[in-house]
Order: sequence, then structure tokens, then C-alpha cells
Amino acid sequence: MKFSTPLQRGTLIKRYKRFLADVRLDDGSEITAACPNTGTMMGLSAPGCTVWLSRSESLTRKYAHTWELTEHDLGAGPTLVGINTSLPNRIVEDGIGSGTVAELAGYPVLRREVKYGVNSRIDLLLEDLSGRRCYVEVKNVHLSRKLGLAEFPDCVSDRAAKHLVELTGMVKEGHRAAMLYLIQRGDVAEFKLAADLDRTYAAGFDKARRAGVEMLAYRCHVSTTGVTLAGQVPIAA
Repeated sequence: MKFSTPLQRGTLIKRYKRFLADVRLDDGSEITAACPNTGTMMGLSAPGCTVWLSRSESLTRKYAHTWELTEHDLGAGPTLVGINTSLPNRIVEDGIGSGTVAELAGYPVLRREVKYGVNSRIDLLLEDLSGRRCYVEVKNVHLSRKLGLAEFPDCVSDRAAKHLVELTGMVKEGHRAAMLYLIQRGDVAEFKLAADLDRTYAAGFDKARRAGVEMLAYRCHVSTTGVTLAGQVPIAA
């Protein structure tokens, strides 16, 4: 997935009200940008960090800028991390279409946001020519507290836990179901659950995997021009 316009670099002044961030651009001007991330963004929203913003020319938007990337350094040099949680579905869809996600190949039909389970919508619903279905939920991952290790979630998430239950229900109905953790950073070699941050989710993950929900984790190549899948990483026990 390529950014539609060149990104602008700046320095984060502060993030507040979850969805807003004040940024000083490299030209010295200060703006308020939309922050498309509802999580804590642990380690990624410290005042003074370098951020990258896209800019919309739409006259109807209240905030023209959107926070897309943050530079994060765990001791091996800064790496770019994607924080926009509206992008992972598109990135995974592109990866399925290109054959990068080999585990989800063989489904010529792809639909988005289809109702399923109890008042939920599946991120991606795949179907083969015989009508067999694969339900795919996509979770954005950006947390890394140890060099080389990505973790999820970065805070308690009842909604994410609910999706594990919904996918388990699809498996029980005879369908295929997969949870794909999309890691918007390239400096990781392994993925694990952050059980210390959300024990309920970690327990739900184990239960869903035992029930037959497939668990996949893919890291990304992140640059100021776009974010693309870079390959699968193992999930730690």
C-alpha cells in the first residue's frame, strides 16, 4: 500500500484525547493532526519523537493532516512504525491478492465487513468457487518492548477478545477462520501475546487456537512511501 502523497516530517508535541496530536513540522509551523489509533501507543507517542504525516486536500476535513508513522528506537537505531489502524485490512488484502500470504491463497472471492457471529463484522471474508469460506480478522500490531519482539495487545481490549470468540464460533460451524496479526514495523523476528497487559485476551487466544482458529503473524516493510507485507514471523508459545 502506497501513500497517495509524500509524507511530511515533524516532531510530536503531544498526543491527547486519543484522536488528536499537536506536531511541529520541519518548517517550524505547528499543526493539529488526526491520530487514527485508539490504543495506548505504548512507547510511540512520547513528546519529542519524530513523526510522519499525510495531508489531505479535502475541504471538508477538520484536520488536514493524519499521523501515519513514528520513529522508534530500542537501541539498534530508529525504525519506522505504522500507527494508522485503518491501513492493515488494505495491506493484508493486497498481500492476499499478490500471493504473499500463502496460507490464505486459493480464494477468488473476497468481501469486506460482512456481518457474522453476534453483532460483528468480519474484516475479510474469503470464498472459493465451491462456496467454502474463510473468516479473517486482522489486528494491527505496533508494540515492541524488546528488540526483535512484537506484542499484542498494547492495552486491555474487550473488542479484540470478542473477535476470538466469534472466530471460534465459525470454526464450530465448519468454516475456516484465521486471526492475522499485521505488524507495522520491520525490526521484529517474533510475535507473542502481551499477557501482562491483557490476561483475558491471552487466555482467549490460547482457547481459540486449541479450537482450530489459525493464528498468523506478518511483519511489514515500512517506509515514508508506503507499507507492504515483508513476510511471516513465528508466534512464540
